[in-house]
Amino acid sequence: MSEHLPGDRLQKILSAAGIASRRAAEALIVNGRVSVNGVTVLALGTRADPARDDIRVDGQRVRAAGRHRYILLNKPRGYMTTRKDPERRPTVLDLLPDVREYIYPVGRLDYDSEGLLLLTNDGEMAERLLHPRHEVEREYHARVRGVPDGKALERLRRGVVIAGRRTASAVVRLVASGLGAREDQSLLSIALHEGRTRQVRDMCDAIGHPVVRLKRVRFGPIADPTIKVGEHRDLTPREVAMLRQAAAGAGTTAGARPPARTQGPRAPSAQRSRRA
Repeated sequence: MSEHLPGDRLQKILSAAGIASRRAAEALIVNGRVSVNGVTVLALGTRADPARDDIRVDGQRVRAAGRHRYILLNKPRGYMTTRKDPERRPTVLDLLPDVREYIYPVGRLDYDSEGLLLLTNDGEMAERLLHPRHEVEREYHARVRGVPDGKALERLRRGVVIAGRRTASAVVRLVASGLGAREDQSLLSIALHEGRTRQVRDMCDAIGHPVVRLKRVRFGPIADPTIKVGEHRDLTPREVAMLRQAAAGAGTTAGARPPARTQGPRAPSAQRSRRA
């Protein structure tokens, strides 16, 4: 077990096994949660051979993923986008009791946000989908207070400064206004390829129109307005191929709007599960 011996880097092994993306696997290693042949590993350059070495995460043996799963969930509000929560709040995994594979979310949606969330055990694809270099676009519908004028919308498009850093350019449009009991709310479509924590909420705060409700309606080329809140299904082979193309940097470009429903007729194997 050494960074000089043959084998693959541990983070690559964990990613290939569907334990976590490479970046998340690195966090597992530096936090002392990974062992090789009974020895806790802390060095990110450590290599191992999964066919020969006993590799464990939190004491559980790491085994190669039997098959890759790609699941689309319409996340409700009030769920954490993680496998486990130290405060014991409900997580998105609680909505997937029929899924036996070790899957994890691709990116995050805030506890109070809702909408489309991808989960998989394909670490390589997850890493590529989240890497800024590939600019995989996510679209959100943000219901905000007030009606942003043209100048405010242009600020969002060009980027606003959050915590000392300017956001990248975004595709922003006013969908509707005069919403709410007092007709004092608006609906914005915001498409971006960055993934900062609470970014859309912070962007809207920066222009003086705080978010009342936030929903993700598209992840790269994947959209499905027919999937109900709390339901999930497997992606079709066509959708997986579209995701692979996006992860390779040839997916949805800024401002492009895919069809409202990206898949054809529902595949017989696609599963639906209502929220418990």
